[in-house]
Amino acid sequence: MTTKRGLSARLRYLDSAAGRDAMREQGITDRALKSWKSGKASPSRSSREKLDNAYWTRRRENLIRSGQLKKLLDNNGAGRRMEIFPVDQSRVATGRVRPNVTERSISVRYLWNDMVDAWAAKDLQALDEVWDDIICDLDSDYAAYAYVSAISIGV
Repeated sequence: MTTKRGLSARLRYLDSAAGRDAMREQGITDRALKSWKSGKASPSRSSREKLDNAYWTRRRENLIRSGQLKKLLDNNGAGRRMEIFPVDQSRVATGRVRPNVTERSISVRYLWNDMVDAWAAKDLQALDEVWDDIICDLDSDYAAYAYVSAISIGV
């Protein structure tokens, strides 16, 4: 969110009681918000990060509350394809690098509701358990994907 358009979009999205509460929780004052909206000032780099955190917090809450995320991921029982990107091993000592650990793709079904519920509750232990259930389907490679750099979900 480095553009004026991005800032405007986030301020519009957060223009509700819940959005203002989310900004206050990030340490954004009503005074700063008023000056940004009027165009008298623009947020500093740290304030933009706080605003972005408030925005993504509200987006997550709204996606979960609406039920649309679960519906999208469930895909009428067919599930969604997940791409798994391995951890960057560029700083791992040569003798400890896992050979041939590449990007993987797996179809995930029936676990999305548990994953979304754990994400909503910020329950890392539950997310870890769901992740273990997902990577078990990778057979002998599963230990190589216990820690990953990123995942993406096919829509």
